[in-house]
Amino acid sequence: MLVLASASPRRLELLRSAGISFVVQPADVDETTLPGEGARECAERLAREKALKTWRSRPQDTVLGADTVVVVDGTMLAKPADAADAARMLRMLAGRTHQVITGVCLVKARPSLSHIPSRAGTTHKRENKDSTEVQTASETTLVTMTDISDQEIADYVASGEPMDKAGAYAIQGTASRWIPRIEGDYSNVVGLPVALVYRMLRKGAPE
Repeated sequence: MLVLASASPRRLELLRSAGISFVVQPADVDETTLPGEGARECAERLAREKALKTWRSRPQDTVLGADTVVVVDGTMLAKPADAADAARMLRMLAGRTHQVITGVCLVKARPSLSHIPSRAGTTHKRENKDSTEVQTASETTLVTMTDISDQEIADYVASGEPMDKAGAYAIQGTASRWIPRIEGDYSNVVGLPVALVYRMLRKGAPE
């Protein structure tokens, strides 16, 4: 059984839409960035920590963890702390192209060790810790935003939509009006690179 270590409604809907069966058991971890840690490393580490935390209570299952960060001008943007922080992030993103990076991790109790070649926009590695198989990967999508007025930002923040989103926006929501172009996986920007997750699941499935 696949267990999603996240309560994100966007991730739930993406998996359901892809026809992937799962149950939910969120993992609460400290999402503070470590000193000197890059965006991709942070997203992959947090995805791994979430997956492992849930897997410890469900070692018979396969657990999926995920974490999304937004990067603009070398600055990582996670979820906004409050309305002012959301407005700050949106001002940073307006009129620019930024990166959305989602780290994903699959954990299960089956020893294996292999190398999976990287794809454009994707890193992928597999490691073995005792009898636990841990697959960690990430997907990167480039997102271009148009200029956004201060009033538009204020109205958007007041709607509440940005408050639980990395980078303070939802591409599938009102913010879609400001996003004329993306390069890469759309579902990754929503919160989970479904095609990557499916490849990872199939990689470990019995023939």
